[in-house]
Amino acid sequence: MQYSPQILRLQEQRKRTWEIAKAILDRADREKRNLSTEEDAAYLRANADLDALDERLEREMAREERDRESEATFAAIKGQPVVRGVPGVVESMLADEFRHRINSNSRAPIEVTWESPRSGYQPGIERRDLLTSSGGGLQGTTFYHQLVEHLVDSSAVLAAGATLISTDTGEALKVPKTTAMSTAAIVAEGAQIGESDPTFASTTLDAYKYGFMVQVSYELANDSTFDLLGYLAREAGQAIGNGAGADFMAGNGTGKPNGLVGAASAGKTGATGAGGAFTAEDLIDLYHSVAEPYARSRAAAWVMRNSTLGVVRKLRDDSGASAGTGGFLFDITPPPGSGAVGTLLGRPVYVDPNVPAVGTGAKSVLFGDMSRYWVRQVRTLRFERSDEYAFDRDLITFRGLWRADGDLIDTTGAVKAFTGGAS
Repeated sequence: MQYSPQILRLQEQRKRTWEIAKAILDRADREKRNLSTEEDAAYLRANADLDALDERLEREMAREERDRESEATFAAIKGQPVVRGVPGVVESMLADEFRHRINSNSRAPIEVTWESPRSGYQPGIERRDLLTSSGGGLQGTTFYHQLVEHLVDSSAVLAAGATLISTDTGEALKVPKTTAMSTAAIVAEGAQIGESDPTFASTTLDAYKYGFMVQVSYELANDSTFDLLGYLAREAGQAIGNGAGADFMAGNGTGKPNGLVGAASAGKTGATGAGGAFTAEDLIDLYHSVAEPYARSRAAAWVMRNSTLGVVRKLRDDSGASAGTGGFLFDITPPPGSGAVGTLLGRPVYVDPNVPAVGTGAKSVLFGDMSRYWVRQVRTLRFERSDEYAFDRDLITFRGLWRADGDLIDTTGAVKAFTGGAS
């Protein structure tokens, strides 16, 4: 059986401690004498260390064994084939196993991993169509997929294609970045070549803990007509997604992530006296204020709140046509698998209630390469249970925990904003 590096280190430490204790006894035995006062004290210390190490080893090995059993169980369930034409078979199998774990009082945590965080459309969180090729209807998805899907759906930043990185530990992570690029110019023959150095800085990503708890009764947990897995996946994913997603969009970077709104640079400012409103020309200018490599990135997208989208949907392209007769700028057909609500100037649009509303001085519309916003998570999203927390009420308590941080790493203009003009 293969153990973790931590257990191997403990075993090596125990071996060294045991050899120290054995050497003390062997030396006294060779010299045919009793232990001296100093040797006796050293031997007792070594034995106390051995007892402590044995206790730690037993605890860590038991924990790893529980983790292996949990992973094996869910891996087997996730590997079950979907029966064509019989929706819900996989969910039923998983639900039965989940209830079995409840009845058997298993406390092993469920760790939800982001197995394929990139899609073919853009470098965002993977999203897959749920329709069968035969058109037979929606196929079942696993608890893992549901939980991550609800989390992503609740955060426009993740859905739009933020870059997700994972670390094993949660200490501050310093990420180097450039704030200005080198530039080249024509140099005459024999002339001195000018120096143009890039400007470097760094962004520190921390690990803020987002948590959520929900309680269900044993009756509901064992009721076959109650979709326990769907309920838990929806509640946990939405709760954590809403909490973290709000900070990814509007956080001020003090004790929380630095949100996309605050980090976005100025792209276009509206006309004075317009009350912060924008025109079709303003949005076209915003699009073209973003440098070409970012604007043509597969993760280039628009982000705004739903009320702002209502204004955008009424805008027309009146170039070459009478006012009010041109085609609408917004297309209600979203790119397949993107999770967007449609497209604007050929790029997907995502809505988020945390983006400011249209107003004077407000950054109401964002556009750019969303993959330049990085989300750092520590290990995985944890999903755990406790029977003791509400023992007196016969309730099972589930909790979801996610340690994450986020910031716009590229501040050279990868994401820009429309800002409402002065009143």
